[in-house]
Amino acid sequence: MGFLKLITYTILIGILGYLFCIVFIGANSFLQYKHKVPKDAEYVIVLGAGLKKDKPTRALRYRIETAAKYAKENTSAKIIVSGGKGNDELISEAECMKGELIKLGIGEDRIIKEDLSTNTYENMKYSKKLINNANAKGIVVSNDYHLFRSLKLAKKQGLNVIGLPAKTPKVIIPTAYFRECLSILKAMYYKQI
Repeated sequence: MGFLKLITYTILIGILGYLFCIVFIGANSFLQYKHKVPKDAEYVIVLGAGLKKDKPTRALRYRIETAAKYAKENTSAKIIVSGGKGNDELISEAECMKGELIKLGIGEDRIIKEDLSTNTYENMKYSKKLINNANAKGIVVSNDYHLFRSLKLAKKQGLNVIGLPAKTPKVIIPTAYFRECLSILKAMYYKQI
C-alpha cells in the first residue's frame, strides 16, 4: 500500500469515527429528554463545567439554571454542587455554582459544596459521600450530551439517580460530542462504567 493510500484511509477512518461520535452522542442527548424526572427527589447533583476566572461558562450557566428551576419546584431537595478548582480558575466550580444558585433564589441552607473533584468520575465518588441514604432518590443535572456517561458513572457508584438535562450551547457541540465519545471509551477502559 502506498503512502498516499495510507494517508487517505487514515483520514477516511478519522472522519467516519468522528461522524459515529456525533451520531451516538447526539442520539443519547436526544434520549435524555425522554426520561420522566421525579418531582420528589431528595437530592440534586449539579456537575461543574469550567469557569472563566470566577464566572460560569455558558454550558455551566445552563446547568445552574436547570437545577434552580427544579429546586424551586421541589423545595425539599438538597442541592450538591460538584466541581473543584481548575488551574485557570479563581474559585472552585462548586463555589461559583453555589453563588449563582443563591442569586437565583435558592436558599444557602439547601446547598452542599463538593469542591474536591476534578472529573466526572470524582464528581460522583465524592458526591456519594455527602448523601446519607444510599437508596435516596436523586437527580443529576448536566448538559444533555454529558448525561449518558454521568449516569453510568453514578450508577456504578451505587447512586439511585435520573438525569435532568440542561441544553448544550450549539457552539460547543462539535468538540463536546467528540470529546465525550473519547471520555466514554476511556471510562469503559478503566471499568468505571
